[in-house]
Amino acid sequence: MAWILLLVAGLFEVVWAYYMKQSSGFTVVKPTLITISTMIVSFLLLSLAMRTLPLGTAYTVWTGIGAVGTFAVGVAVLGEPAGAMRLAAAALIVAGLILMRLSTAQ
Repeated sequence: MAWILLLVAGLFEVVWAYYMKQSSGFTVVKPTLITISTMIVSFLLLSLAMRTLPLGTAYTVWTGIGAVGTFAVGVAVLGEPAGAMRLAAAALIVAGLILMRLSTAQ
């Protein structure tokens, strides 16, 4: 269950990062409110996952999901560049997440 909570927490991290971009430095109300509320949910779910998962594992996976997910949203939704180096970097993060998961007993 902790891994599911962590996955969902990471997905909420992607949502809040996207809406933070849309908030234009917290000057647009609706994206700002979405950013803050999804941040709270993301942190809450992360804290619940940390009840059973090691700190280093939980935090690394959470930030990794956020990093790769936000990169993907930036490319797919915002038209950001997806050059070979950026794709390789994202692949390395995913490989690290897989290794982190495989190295954790829970």
